[in-house]
Amino acid sequence: MTEQNKFPVLETKRLRLRQITTADANDILKYLSDQEVMKYYGLEPFNSINDALNEISWYQSIFEKKTGIRWGITIKGQEKMIGSCGFLNIVSEHFRCDIGIELSKEYWGQGIASEAFTAIITYGFEHLNIRRIQALIETPNISSQKLAESRGFIREGLLRNYEFTCGKFDDLYMYSLLKEDFIKNWSTHSTD
Repeated sequence: MTEQNKFPVLETKRLRLRQITTADANDILKYLSDQEVMKYYGLEPFNSINDALNEISWYQSIFEKKTGIRWGITIKGQEKMIGSCGFLNIVSEHFRCDIGIELSKEYWGQGIASEAFTAIITYGFEHLNIRRIQALIETPNISSQKLAESRGFIREGLLRNYEFTCGKFDDLYMYSLLKEDFIKNWSTHSTD
């Protein structure tokens, strides 16, 4: 980042990606209490405002520790948070991080996830000195696989029983996008 402690705000054609604050707790609770949104999130659906506040606290801590950054997704001109996206497990010495996104169900199928994904990928390669962005995606999560593949991610393999979440072991596909792929191929992708 150019200014180490200033949270970057990103804008796209339709979206404003901004820092998440405690004022967003009700919005987060609304979509993270939805069983369908949480299906591949790795946590049980949220039940209380405290669940949302704990999530916000975690977002703030990873930013402060420089191990991650999570943006709130909003429609331009509106403050309501409709999802979040960002990086976690930033390992500076290896120039890599993981990427993730979730979106309120009422906004599915409108290209919003793709637009937000494109913005943060661009930011990661251009401002965070990242060389490899990876996505760990549960095998039945076809929509996330399609999103990653549409942005140029390559499926590298299957991590069997990689996570134990919500009382079960999950197999995850490992996807990656390298900076050289981004430079070479992203002229063909729309950044709007």
